[in-house]
Amino acid sequence: MSLNELLMSLDLGLIYGIIAIGIYLSFRILNFTDLTCDGSFVLGSATSSILIKLGFSPILAIMMSCLAGGCAGLVTAFLNLRFKINDLLSGILVAFMLYSLNLRIMGGQPNLVLFDNKTIFTGLNSLYILSIISISIILLIAYLLQTDFGLGLRSIGQNKRLAVNNGISIPKMTLIGLSLSNGLIAFGGGLFSQHQEFSDVGSGFGTIIIGLASIIIGEKCFQNRSLWVSILSCVFGSILYRLFISIALHSDALGLESSDLNLITGLLITSIMILS
Repeated sequence: MSLNELLMSLDLGLIYGIIAIGIYLSFRILNFTDLTCDGSFVLGSATSSILIKLGFSPILAIMMSCLAGGCAGLVTAFLNLRFKINDLLSGILVAFMLYSLNLRIMGGQPNLVLFDNKTIFTGLNSLYILSIISISIILLIAYLLQTDFGLGLRSIGQNKRLAVNNGISIPKMTLIGLSLSNGLIAFGGGLFSQHQEFSDVGSGFGTIIIGLASIIIGEKCFQNRSLWVSILSCVFGSILYRLFISIALHSDALGLESSDLNLITGLLITSIMILS
């Protein structure tokens, strides 16, 4: 594996680490099986790309990506809370509908290319930028979850009855929590599109698997389950996952190709869960 391939793996590890934090919020903190993330990732990517193509600031494009993802999370929460649709099904429905919405955002094109457009990485060290962004998000989320609001958010995932008895609004916290979760995922999607300089309507496929793999790997590496460490482990697990995939794909002895990515990921997750 060359130096450029190593740096690319680190970059992608940091981007997907942010996405893993978003998935961690819904699956671990809220205990909500949210499958909206595949659609939210592409929504963030599409929103960021089309705004840049229209001449908007790359930073504004990223922020709008986050906002769009937050709205997707609100819809999932609304379907679950208002119409009592199962959390799993509500996420699938929103992700399913987002496919058409993402295509419409992208002007009916399955992909957009940003090679001739300025991004937040233009003329800068991408690893440096992504490291700053990742550290900032880790600190922000970890701090947020230790505030009174964060304790309320965590309580509904641990014991809803106790949360209600303490005056915490389950619907309100679920709406905010899923909005925050999908906002982070879409934020990662926006970063991905600007980093790779393209957006594809099918790029979100497997986002949930990659995110869960990152969370599981991180949890197995860190025995300390404090809140700060748990958030950090999402990013660390994502980086390890990307490095493992890159090493496997570039190993002549294994003879693997890029088309084997899903097989490698599945075997990796299965092995970790069996061994643990």
